[in-house]
Parts: sequence; structure tokens; C-alpha cells
Amino acid sequence: MNKQTKLKLEFPLLCILVSCLASPFALAQSEMHTAGSGEPNCAPWLDYKLNKLHSSQIIDLCAQTAGKPVLLINTASYCGYTYQFTGLEALYQRYKDRGLVVVGFPSDDFNQEDDDAAKTADICYINHGVTFAMTDVINVKGSDAHPVFQHLANETKRPNWNFNKYLVDKDGNVIELFRSGVEPDSRKLQAAIEAVL
Repeated sequence: MNKQTKLKLEFPLLCILVSCLASPFALAQSEMHTAGSGEPNCAPWLDYKLNKLHSSQIIDLCAQTAGKPVLLINTASYCGYTYQFTGLEALYQRYKDRGLVVVGFPSDDFNQEDDDAAKTADICYINHGVTFAMTDVINVKGSDAHPVFQHLANETKRPNWNFNKYLVDKDGNVIELFRSGVEPDSRKLQAAIEAVL
């Protein structure tokens, strides 16, 4: 058998061997890529899980906010601004299909939140028809503030009252703070939201 004939016979076998050896590696790489691409990619300061208001469910902020604009609000049930829940829900309904995420954080830091989570839930869900995410009561100011609100304070200012509205873009950058007196249906707030959608 001459060298040329031998080479023709051995070459396909070599290709099959290389292919077999490479396949598991290629498959592993493919599986790693698929697994990695399924993970939420959020801003590190939003990588927290909190209890949902009056529920055994968990709110995964990272999963909910990754790649989406977000409006974060510190709320209270017995505040002069509590009526804003209705406007915030309307705002959420208006923009949710375009990606806006709204999260409310009840807080008693200004002494206007109920000690009973069931009553807080009734005020949010029943009285005002809230369907956006609401966490359990947390601290939003001072040294005990939840890390999310520590970050918001560092980027803008800490809440000076209930119903401060923090707008965050799709990349997790804090864009603007709207104080309590800014109504959910204000043109300024809606224009800012539309700019980050």
C-alpha cells in the first residue's frame, strides 16, 4: 500500500476520532453558555431578596429588575400621601407592558406605618388596588436602612418623608429622585420614565 492510499484511509478515521473527542467539550461549553445566559444580570445593589408584604412569597429584586427601568418608592399606610398608591398603580398599569417595574417599600421610619402587616396589605391591595410588588416593612433611612436605600441615599438623597420616588434606568443607574409632593401623574415624572423605557 503506497503512502497516498494509506493517508486516504487514515484521514477519515482521524476526523472521526477528533470529532468524538471534541463533542463532549463542545456540549459542555454549550451547556455552560445556556446556564450562564439564563441568569439575571442586575445591578449589584439590587441583588437582594425580600419578603413580599403579608405573604410567604419572596421578591427577588435582581430577577424582577434586570434590564428594566424601575421606580422604587418608600411608602406608609397612614400618611397624607397614602392616596398616591392609586396614582402609582395607574402609572404601573400605563407603563408595565413597556418594561417598567414598580416596587413599594413600606416603612415606619416616619411613624406612619401599621404594626400589623395584614392591615398594611389591606390598605395597599384592597383600598388602592395595588398590583405592583410590595415588600414587608423595612428601614429606609439612617444606619439601619436597607442596603437598597443606602445606595439610593448615596446616589441622591435619603427619603425625607414617605412616598419618595427613585427612578432607575435599565442598567441600574439612579436617574432622579422625585420627592413626596410629586404626583404619580405629573408630567415631569412621566417624561422621565418615558426617557428610560
